[in-house]
Amino acid sequence: MKIAVLAALSAILSACSVPPPMAVGLDPADPDVPVAPTRYRSVTAGTVDYRPIDPKPWAEQNQQVAPKPKSGAGGHR
Repeated sequence: MKIAVLAALSAILSACSVPPPMAVGLDPADPDVPVAPTRYRSVTAGTVDYRPIDPKPWAEQNQQVAPKPKSGAGGHR
């Protein structure tokens, strides 16, 4: 029982302590710390327009994706 009370008391008292100082990196509160300059970049840069368009003729579409004929023996193996 005494151990539980001591553990609870130490947990309560540890919440009242000051956190350790930051020892890594630059102090964020220092106004003289060098900062990289900001650059303007449009929010819509690089977007693609996906508006609907009229369909192309199916024969033209097939010719665009069809394998190209090989030159030589007429394409037969």
